Amino acid sequence: MTGDLPPILLGALLGLVIGSFAATAAVRMPKGRSAFVGRSACDGCGRTLGPKDLIPLLSYVLAHGKCRTCSAQIDPIHIQIEIAAALIGAFSAALLPPLPALAAALFGWTLLTLAALDLRHFWLPDRIVLPLGLAGLAVNAADIGPGLTTALIGGASGFVILYAVGAIYFALRKRRGLGGGDPKLLGAIGAWVGWAPLPFVMLGAASLGIVLLLLDRLRGGVVTAVTRVPFGALLAAAAWPTLIAILR
Repeated sequence: MTGDLPPILLGALLGLVIGSFAATAAVRMPKGRSAFVGRSACDGCGRTLGPKDLIPLLSYVLAHGKCRTCSAQIDPIHIQIEIAAALIGAFSAALLPPLPALAAALFGWTLLTLAALDLRHFWLPDRIVLPLGLAGLAVNAADIGPGLTTALIGGASGFVILYAVGAIYFALRKRRGLGGGDPKLLGAIGAWVGWAPLPFVMLGAASLGIVLLLLDRLRGGVVTAVTRVPFGALLAAAAWPTLIAILR
């Protein structure tokens, strides 16, 4: 990430723009709508949003999180994803050289989109997961990362390991313990980070899951053996810092 602006600021600004698109995708895709086609509109009154309504972060703050026409609350997922994407861009630029920083940021922004979809809908769409894996192989083929051979092994082993875990759980408990997208996502992550860090990614995701369940329990929630956890989002949260560490 280069230019007249400091890399960390450039990364943050680019993250805000990408985050705005990622938020749109997270909102539209579960409704069967394309993130690429169609003008953005208020969910309350249907008013088509103009340019001044679509400035990442700033428009939300100036409008106090509400539609300027009908005062309907704007879904906070927009500002949440924009801020998270800005942080991903800023940290990538601050910690890594330009090309690895761009690769890490793209990895993080895609994982962020998937995490948002998994947190809200327990959904990891193939149309995002599979290109993510192919991008990981391409990045490693360009000598950014652990190398193409390691990435190929990581992609295959990531999928097989988690698929096997799910199959064994189903055989023993007669119910699904993992969603169908989770093994694919771990495979895509393996295509970026290689095979060696995958146990740490899984351990990090599992640890985060335990923390979330404990917090839910402390808030008075009911936690049982069938309580659903967005494991894909947890894998995403563990995978991005792992790639940052590898690229450094």
